[in-house]
Amino acid sequence: MAKRSIIIDTDPGQDDAIAIALAVASPDELEILGLSIVAGNVPLKRTVDNGLKVLELCGRPDIPVHAGADRPLLEALVTAEHVHGETGLNGVDLPDPAMPVADKHAVDFLIDTIMEHPEKSITICALGPLTNIAVALAREPRIGPRLDQIVLMGGAMAEGGNITPSAEFNIYVDPQAAALVFRSGIPLVVLPLDVTHKAPTTPERIARFAALDNRCGPAYAGLLDFAKRFDEEKYGSVGGPLHDPMTVAWLLRPDIFKGRHVNVEIETSSPLTRGMTVVDWWDVTDRLPNALFIREVDDEAFFDLLVSRFASLP
Repeated sequence: MAKRSIIIDTDPGQDDAIAIALAVASPDELEILGLSIVAGNVPLKRTVDNGLKVLELCGRPDIPVHAGADRPLLEALVTAEHVHGETGLNGVDLPDPAMPVADKHAVDFLIDTIMEHPEKSITICALGPLTNIAVALAREPRIGPRLDQIVLMGGAMAEGGNITPSAEFNIYVDPQAAALVFRSGIPLVVLPLDVTHKAPTTPERIARFAALDNRCGPAYAGLLDFAKRFDEEKYGSVGGPLHDPMTVAWLLRPDIFKGRHVNVEIETSSPLTRGMTVVDWWDVTDRLPNALFIREVDDEAFFDLLVSRFASLP
């Protein structure tokens, strides 16, 4: 597998932290150019701090962290402390970060980095609301054709929503930004709730992280243990879905996923279905496919990948 250069656009909660760590633990396949941070799971100040904390936990304070949008394009910010806790990283007590925030705004970082690198050499892993990416595309449209692809966690089809009956959180928070990205013509890979709900963090799986002989394994076990409690209470499940790491896992092991190229449109105007991803799975419209929409995963292979890579972390 050729090495990919990636930018991780993220609003760090527990599952974002797992995704970042998986990318850090895969240096042979992935070069992380930086984190671009957006408000989402918690407000921007906390998501920035969480990005710094995660990189320090993983032993990579050299990766720059850029603060970005603190609110959606048009909507009031909706956050998810009810899921992730007040800090966004409840479940482990990490020290205040020592590494500084990069001077450049995340949008400027996205534009400059994409324009400075060869065409089709950068992939964006989008783990939160798509505000930073949408603003960057609006400010500098030339970056769109230069991107290799955007691999994003967001949306849902048969699973319904997790913040409203019809909408997944990341898309709901900034539907206008999502609509711009989905209409951009950039190749998209979408990891929706339909696939993330098929890989629950059971106690046995969390125990595999806790048993790792490093500092990251037990720390991430604590994050996973906290994160699952909301979904267990809400759905009556054993464990909870592990959303954002599937974006990085797809880059590393696309063979363990299955999906279909389809058209996906974003509802922006209806108060009842704001943020809904309207997925033309059965090709019943004349709209052209704009995304590879993933719905199946080998969950055992997914967790085997996570644990084996996390064993290499500090």
